[in-house]
Amino acid sequence: MKTDNRPEEILNRLIASTRSPRGRFSAAESYPKLVARLHAYHRQRTLVRFCSAAAAVVILCLSTWAAYLYIDSTTIQTVSTLAETRSFILPDGTTVTLNHYSSLSYPKKFRKTNREVKLSGEGFFEVTHDEAHPFIVQTPEIDIQVLGTQFNVDAYDSNPEIRTTLFSGSVAVSDKQHTQRLILRPSEMARYHKSERKLSSEKPENIALETAWKNGEFIFDQLPLKEIARELSNAFGTTIRIIDPKLENYRISAHFRNNENLEQILSILQDAGYFDYSSGNQQIIITSKPDLQ
Repeated sequence: MKTDNRPEEILNRLIASTRSPRGRFSAAESYPKLVARLHAYHRQRTLVRFCSAAAAVVILCLSTWAAYLYIDSTTIQTVSTLAETRSFILPDGTTVTLNHYSSLSYPKKFRKTNREVKLSGEGFFEVTHDEAHPFIVQTPEIDIQVLGTQFNVDAYDSNPEIRTTLFSGSVAVSDKQHTQRLILRPSEMARYHKSERKLSSEKPENIALETAWKNGEFIFDQLPLKEIARELSNAFGTTIRIIDPKLENYRISAHFRNNENLEQILSILQDAGYFDYSSGNQQIIITSKPDLQ
């Protein structure tokens, strides 16, 4: 810092002058007083500069910390599965189990009023209760809002509908435009029909069938072949096409619980469903048996 020496030069000139005042107004008497005042002035300016610099550092630190918290809370993490199921815990303590070929995106920290996540595929949620911060599962077509409960959402992109099944607590299911809204009670299911853009509710006879996948099971209870093909396609990440429309609504009952592969499952269903199948070009084609055409 450059020191201003002009006051001292002026005083030295006054001392050397023959016309300088005498007594208590003399240069010899005035000089020490003026020097003391100059030192006090310099100390004050130094203190002001120090405080300003310290305040700037504090503001910079606070701004950096605020930016870090914002970035940290908006960082999106995604958990995905392939040919396996996976369970994990969200920042609020909620437990999520994802089915095959599913994904869930969520913030590293929930900072807003709502705890929002995005689901693609199928997942089972055990939500930590927090009345002040509702938990919202977003899919491309509907949102499911809860406070604390257990429910399953089947929202694969290839599905013609999205199913939300409630096991405990309460959930509100609504479309993206919020023109339709359903409140589910335990053991109830909401269906959103994509083509019709319509919400409906029902009470399945056996709600446990909706989460059999968590135990590696497939339970088909008089299920149409087109629904079986859809479930197997989602579970094994393989396109399954039914060529003959007459086969689509053929109902089959079967239970697979030993983690059989797709080839084993289709081989058993083939006898029960009176159809043939072939594989190639990364897809499976289901056709009617020749003697039944």
